[in-house]
Amino acid sequence: MSPLLLIVCIAIKLEDPKGPILFKQVRVGKEERQFEIYKFRTMRADAEEMLEELLKYNEIEGAMFKMKDDPRITKIGKFLRKTSIDELPQLWNVVKGDMALVGPRPPLPREVAEYSVHDKKRLTVTPGCTGLWQVSGRNDLDFHQMVELDLQYIKEASLVFDFKIMVKTVGVMLAPKNAY
Repeated sequence: MSPLLLIVCIAIKLEDPKGPILFKQVRVGKEERQFEIYKFRTMRADAEEMLEELLKYNEIEGAMFKMKDDPRITKIGKFLRKTSIDELPQLWNVVKGDMALVGPRPPLPREVAEYSVHDKKRLTVTPGCTGLWQVSGRNDLDFHQMVELDLQYIKEASLVFDFKIMVKTVGVMLAPKNAY
């Protein structure tokens, strides 16, 4: 994967030379333990400062923020997100033990602050790079559907189920439909 990673790094720097290549963000994992997640940067360097102004345009109900035409996303960032290539640095989180390959996506602390007791059940397992909701509709699903799919995954977790999700993930990456 080294050639791909190198091309991504160069593309990010060419589009926005001032910002870093990697983006680090605090996320919440198993048993509400916080850790830093790594991604390729897909947004402008000043994206966090712009968030407060954009919260009123949130297109998803519940404790998440999604905006289809988010003005903070760079041109290369749109491609990286659509193909999920921006998530590749999370393999380092897997090596470190913060994440697994498959599991519920790790939320932001501000999202967890809005969780109900039911929603927090998704924090009883190690978070993953991919999961059941990502291969079951991704951004077409609302927050409550995502939680239910994560809880279904937790109930049915097995090596065979993880393998099926990973195979579906490859398909979603190769033919992305509803990623943004």
